[in-house]
Amino acid sequence: MTLPIERLPIAGPAGTLEAILGDTEVARGSSYAVVCHPHPLFGGTMDNKVVTTVARALNDNGIPTLRFNFRGVGASAGIFDHGVGETADADAVASWGAQRWPGRTLVIAGFSFGASVALRLAQQRVPRHLITIAPAIQLFEASSTAVPPCPWLVVQGDADDVVDPKAVIEWVNALNPKPRLVVMPGAGHFFHGRLQQLRDAVSDAIRGG
Repeated sequence: MTLPIERLPIAGPAGTLEAILGDTEVARGSSYAVVCHPHPLFGGTMDNKVVTTVARALNDNGIPTLRFNFRGVGASAGIFDHGVGETADADAVASWGAQRWPGRTLVIAGFSFGASVALRLAQQRVPRHLITIAPAIQLFEASSTAVPPCPWLVVQGDADDVVDPKAVIEWVNALNPKPRLVVMPGAGHFFHGRLQQLRDAVSDAIRGG
């Protein structure tokens, strides 16, 4: 059972970050998750439907979640920092979670710009799972990005008009070891009408890993 969400402030490197904790009544696993939202300069917030769908899927699998607004978004202090400061924000949230749930492993998830931040964070920490939804491949150096030593899910719609689906698929297929890739035919960037399928894909990956 998922408990009511709790809004809370988390100390970040550029000031206070606005966050939402989604806890579960019975933790069936030994992890907690940080979920990163899409691009701050294009309306991305922690209340994005893809972000909340991913968080809900994790909650359904007994994993408490922390989603948060990057610096300069909503009530979070600071200004946009091209993914570098945002990765530091995500790291601060992960550290807060490690104190809240000592001994639990970290799941890192993100959508679009948030997926690029999640991947950056996975270069710094060793997550239990990595979940990247429509990763903004244009925002990171794909050829030099190390494959994290954990189960990794990539979900991509093949009708995405924001992130080039062909580039994402080619990038994933060139990785070794290769992440689990779920390509959704006809799905656009925001997965309109496909959120249940997205939720199922995340649940399947968590249960399978």
